[in-house]
Amino acid sequence: MAHMIEMLDGKVSMAWAGETPWHGLGTQVPNDLTPEQMLKAANLDWTVTPVPAFAEIGGKQVDIGRSALVRDRDNKILDVITNDWIPNQNAAAFEFFNDFIAAGEMEMHTAGSLRDGQIVWALAKVKEAFDLFGGDTVESYLLFTNPHKYGHSIDVRFTPIRVVCNNTLTLSLGTKSEKMVKVSHRNEFNAEDVKETLGIAKEKLVKYKEMAAYLGSKRYTEESIVDYFTRIFPVSGSKKEVSKNAQMAMDVIDQQPGAKFAEGSWWQAFNAVTFMTDHVIGRSTDTRLQSSWYGFNKNLKTKALETAVEFADAA
Repeated sequence: MAHMIEMLDGKVSMAWAGETPWHGLGTQVPNDLTPEQMLKAANLDWTVTPVPAFAEIGGKQVDIGRSALVRDRDNKILDVITNDWIPNQNAAAFEFFNDFIAAGEMEMHTAGSLRDGQIVWALAKVKEAFDLFGGDTVESYLLFTNPHKYGHSIDVRFTPIRVVCNNTLTLSLGTKSEKMVKVSHRNEFNAEDVKETLGIAKEKLVKYKEMAAYLGSKRYTEESIVDYFTRIFPVSGSKKEVSKNAQMAMDVIDQQPGAKFAEGSWWQAFNAVTFMTDHVIGRSTDTRLQSSWYGFNKNLKTKALETAVEFADAA
């Protein structure tokens, strides 16, 4: 299909509450589903099983010391894994949200499957948000990624989203403050340990609000904004002084949704980068989503935030 969202048994493997997503695919659901109901609505109620893999050598089946990770629904081999690789079932991933949903702290928002079942995710909206600059709202979400792909870890993280432009932001200000947990498939997934490490707490969003307010209080100059975008989008293999993406960022900084909030500040500059990564750079919305959550653009946003704070400190 044209999108990276998986089609399984003639049904799109995605469910969503609220506004229609970019592709309009999947099943729209109310925002009061239990995690188990969301699992089924998103067509993700399947399991994976390691099956010994063999090679035919000299007419004989020889065990190669690895296993095929097979999905029960269609007997599809999702990947080849080592024998010490421990699968985490989708049901266990969704059960992670049970206590938060029951306590009224979150609501299930979106769930789906990418790369033909290799990446399964669930996104829950945390019932905490903040407003700045007369209406610039930032909401908090918790993203659980359950990969069925060798070399990829279970990933649980907070993901703030700026409502006015639907930009996915970053909570990171350096590795030590990264609000995420990764769990290797060589270990059994322990939900309680992850919750303790993640530390579900209001103060995380409070600290982020303080950082956003700080960026909004510091103004950039014509010279410093060029330096900022040049550092975020450096020139490579060219004699040009400014890269194409840096020039594009300078062009959109005053046109991006929400440009009126803290206009002329480093908050506006930082969000020009998040707007670029989420809505401009890349071949399609699907590839931009994957890169913003798991790839290069996630790290680019971290760099953009840390660099904006650096420039704000010097302002």
